[in-house]
Amino acid sequence: MTSEQRSRAGRPTSAEATKIAERIRQAAVDTFLACGYDGTSMEAVAQAAGVTKSTLYGRFPDKRTLFLAVSAWALTRQVRDVRALGPLPDEPADALLIVARGILARSVDPDIVRINRMAIAESERFPEFAASTRTLAWSPHLQTIVDLLRRYEQEATMAVPDVELTAEHFFAMVGALPAWLAAYGIRRTPEEEERHLRHAVALFLDGVLARTARPAQPDSRSAV
Repeated sequence: MTSEQRSRAGRPTSAEATKIAERIRQAAVDTFLACGYDGTSMEAVAQAAGVTKSTLYGRFPDKRTLFLAVSAWALTRQVRDVRALGPLPDEPADALLIVARGILARSVDPDIVRINRMAIAESERFPEFAASTRTLAWSPHLQTIVDLLRRYEQEATMAVPDVELTAEHFFAMVGALPAWLAAYGIRRTPEEEERHLRHAVALFLDGVLARTARPAQPDSRSAV
């Protein structure tokens, strides 16, 4: 056995270290959510993760650092967004409705809701965490909306002076209120959510569609 092999004896491989890190993060999130920040101890997290305290402290020097790290990880680890980012229909209403459904699904996702509750509860204690919420809560759907709006603007289908700002407004229209309601344990029925999404898409398009792309409207003066 070489000296290098002996020095590595008992140490986890990189794959094992990755699994341990994942286990620690998940255990920490679950413990923080179950017990709150004040009720969580490093010892409890280590026990839940099945690691020694020295292993946990070797990665996170204190509870504050652990909380900030695992909160950021929990909000950004979601991969569900990717499922809705395939090829979209050419029709603006159909494309935006598909994206809106993906945003809604993320807004009411149980994992996201639980983490958001924790973030809200501890936002005053951790101003640096609150300040980074925009980055942490970013969704690939937002970039999809930006790309769609730019495409439609190039095609002269839409007139959008500020694409990024408009994309954020659409994201808020379809996702903000459901997320806020879910944080308080209030859920709409799927039928209600679909009706709200369709109304939001129609309202949004009414504001951004170029006049030449709007469907013809009857002249109200002729209705006599």
